[in-house]
Amino acid sequence: MIRIESLLLICILCLSSCAKPIADFVLTQNDDVAPAGISLENNSKNAESYEWDFGDGNNSTDANPEHEYVLSGRYTVTLKAKAKNKVSTSSKEVVFQAPQECRILMKTSKGDIIIKLFDETPKHRDNMLSLIKQDFYDGLLFHRVIKGFMAQGGDPNSKGADKNTSLGSGGPPYTIPAEIKNDLVHFSGALAAARQGDNVNPEKKSSGSQFYIVHGGPVSEQSLDKQEKSTGIIYSNEIREKYYEVGGTPFLDFGYTVFGQVLEGFDVIDKIANSKTLPRDRPEEDIVILDILVIK
Repeated sequence: MIRIESLLLICILCLSSCAKPIADFVLTQNDDVAPAGISLENNSKNAESYEWDFGDGNNSTDANPEHEYVLSGRYTVTLKAKAKNKVSTSSKEVVFQAPQECRILMKTSKGDIIIKLFDETPKHRDNMLSLIKQDFYDGLLFHRVIKGFMAQGGDPNSKGADKNTSLGSGGPPYTIPAEIKNDLVHFSGALAAARQGDNVNPEKKSSGSQFYIVHGGPVSEQSLDKQEKSTGIIYSNEIREKYYEVGGTPFLDFGYTVFGQVLEGFDVIDKIANSKTLPRDRPEEDIVILDILVIK
């Protein structure tokens, strides 16, 4: 005969195996301005697996995932807790505001870079935003890279270009008036506009699309003194201190328009700058701008 205790155990096991999963989670938002992330604490019960939908086209099956939102907006985070053929769903909403400053996300084959575009250089800012809207940069290369100096891209002729193709002269049929500011300088991570030389371009007008990102190196007091003597422009104490802290290329200051600054992705710039190069400083392995998004 089956003992009562055994029957009770069988009933408990049956009830447990038939228990419906209950989806439940706590959402923690680490900032309310994009780009920003969330952490998810899964408190579900009776579940064997999980499916998360973050509301921005991304998903996860981790129990307690974290997720980064690049763009501002209102998103619904949904958790499906599953057990056999049973599913329970729970949803929560998260909202990210647009940053007050204009930022772009440059997605490259070496990783992502977040860049602030300066309001003090509106012509260059708005030109880049217009080109981004047209998907102009998608598929273009960083065609000239010099370690300790800079990485240059934005030549439309670089898209799918053969290794023997001479690059660096392409762009829209216009230039941008210089917006050179004494307080916008070539710190490491600075975004600046490429241009033709002074002999054919004394007004220092910028290329319609080509840019460079400063890799740079250590900056000495003597190098800043030399640049002041050469240009007659005096650096503020704040700029000097930042140059000593982060490095850069001060010998380019006041000759090119600096219109942005890298905020995140310095490791990606290092990867690009450390790439093995061919003659004319083109990376041996193509470094591609996959996409640029405006973070609003």
